Amino acid sequence: MTFSTESIFLNNEPESFKQYRETRAVQCANVMLCTAGHIDLFYRGEMLRVEKKHLFIRVPNATELGPYQMSPDFQFMQLSIPISLFESLMYGNMRVEPNWWAKQEFLKVHPIFELNEHSIDLCRMYFNMIAIQMQDAQTDYKKHILMLFARAATLELLNFLDKQVAFSSALNERTAISTSDYTFHTFINMLREHPHEREVQWYAAQLDITPKYLSEICKDRSGKSASEWIAETTVAEIKHYLRETTLPIREVARVMEFPNASFFCQYTKKHTGLTPNHFRKQNQA
Repeated sequence: MTFSTESIFLNNEPESFKQYRETRAVQCANVMLCTAGHIDLFYRGEMLRVEKKHLFIRVPNATELGPYQMSPDFQFMQLSIPISLFESLMYGNMRVEPNWWAKQEFLKVHPIFELNEHSIDLCRMYFNMIAIQMQDAQTDYKKHILMLFARAATLELLNFLDKQVAFSSALNERTAISTSDYTFHTFINMLREHPHEREVQWYAAQLDITPKYLSEICKDRSGKSASEWIAETTVAEIKHYLRETTLPIREVARVMEFPNASFFCQYTKKHTGLTPNHFRKQNQA
């Protein structure tokens, strides 16, 4: 079966894998569980074999999938979501996940995991629940339900990675990674801890470096400048308050430490295309 919406692509048909690869793969996050046989994929300069009980995870823009070859008995379950939704989910997880960026980077280098029966059962459960929801008409309620499933699935993934790798100990030691990597990871964690600070200069001062150097590090490590990271984090925080709470707009502006409600409304419209009230009406959970 194959199901597709503007946000989610779900399939378990080998003949539709080519369609996914040609139309969605580059700009999507992809999670694929092999349930029988195997598939050989050219990925990041080498041929990888994904076989039964293997989970293959590809984060957006990691690299393109090259040539592939399926075994005659290959069977799989695959979930793909666009980069915009993936980033939204990951930013949302900053609230509970201090090492979310490190895990995302880890997946680029280590995309394959062998699952136990419990983890396989979880994958099947999410796949089947999402498939059932996608069979119905996509009302606003259904869209919210699908997003909740997608968020739950990403949290399951982050929790799974915690069991595979000790991220926190490595990232807390300067000797474990380069100075620029350490600075970037520290900056990312500062965004999580201080989502209301919106000036590059503030973060640079805390790190004892110049704003220009901080932006160069961010650009080199992620393709985004420090100011872009700050804006995206701020917008994610704004969306959280508008979507998940009933606080008045003026109160959200105060909590987010904007000078006044008018400036908050201008900022929100600039970055979302909607005023806070309109965004809330369209996205209130």
